[in-house]
Amino acid sequence: MHIRVYEPTVMYFGLTNSLVTFQIIMNDLFQDMINQKNMAIFIDNIIVVTDTKEQHDKLVEEVLKRLKENNLFVKLEKCWWKVKKIEFLGVVIGP
Repeated sequence: MHIRVYEPTVMYFGLTNSLVTFQIIMNDLFQDMINQKNMAIFIDNIIVVTDTKEQHDKLVEEVLKRLKENNLFVKLEKCWWKVKKIEFLGVVIGP
């Protein structure tokens, strides 16, 4: 199992309902991937889970492409790459 977590850095905390709006945007951008159960998103936390390295690399490329196309960015120092176990929203996820 390969896991990567991304945290897009475009958040507008001063606006009313901005977290809800951002969650809706993220859900719309990645609805197909979420439905395939390869991805989970909670506001600015993205987790990608796959069974193979090849599938994982392909999916991560698609995630980064969609973020870029929509002027959303990840902060690399907040990303975890190619880990097999991680805590996500207080839950430890792994094989």
